[in-house]
Amino acid sequence: MKTIDVCLSPDLMHLYPVGDRVVVVVDILRATSCMVTALAHGVKSIRPFANLEECRAIKAQGYYTAGERNGEKVEGFDFGNSPFEYMNKKLKDEKIAFTTTNGTQAIAKSQGAKEIIIGSFINLSAVTEYLKNGSNNVLVVCAAWKGKVNLEDTLFAGALVENLKNNIEPDCDAPLAAQHLYNLAKKDMVGFLKGSSHVKRLNRLNIHKDIEFCLTPDQYPVVPKLINNELILTQ
Repeated sequence: MKTIDVCLSPDLMHLYPVGDRVVVVVDILRATSCMVTALAHGVKSIRPFANLEECRAIKAQGYYTAGERNGEKVEGFDFGNSPFEYMNKKLKDEKIAFTTTNGTQAIAKSQGAKEIIIGSFINLSAVTEYLKNGSNNVLVVCAAWKGKVNLEDTLFAGALVENLKNNIEPDCDAPLAAQHLYNLAKKDMVGFLKGSSHVKRLNRLNIHKDIEFCLTPDQYPVVPKLINNELILTQ
């Protein structure tokens, strides 16, 4: 049987070989939720950057620049890190260059994987079905917060483990721990996370609606995949 493992922080990636795995990168609040939303609303492609200045420089090649540092929009960028910004009709068929504090760093650290796809609660079922139908082992890479484990990404990892429990078996204890957490939280994830560090951080920025949106499962039946350094929809 295929296996699933969970890397709770990109700083732990040295422990996880990825060459034979599909890596699911997750940054619930809010990078991967934005990526899924943007592509579901017709954005042509998203190019993720770990480096802020590299992201800024590619604007000259016809990209909109987007992203955040420490939860706030980068000065001079076209868009920030709220999923609602990516429902903008003017972005249809456009290309976005995207950089964030954690999510795009996690993508960079996942290079070398057999495949890299983007996960979030808002495309949970689509990701579940993609992994069920695939032939490779799975690694969920939680973006965390500057190397420190966070609850919301761990809950998503647990949701995937739970959804796949009849098809893919846990590789070690991290997926089991994430699964138990998710089963504790699933009836009220917003309430479960109200005391978490990143929710508190975002609440100080007065973006409560973003949190609720990002924790609402199955809004989009899409799976973004990294191909030639660009995230696109392949199905």
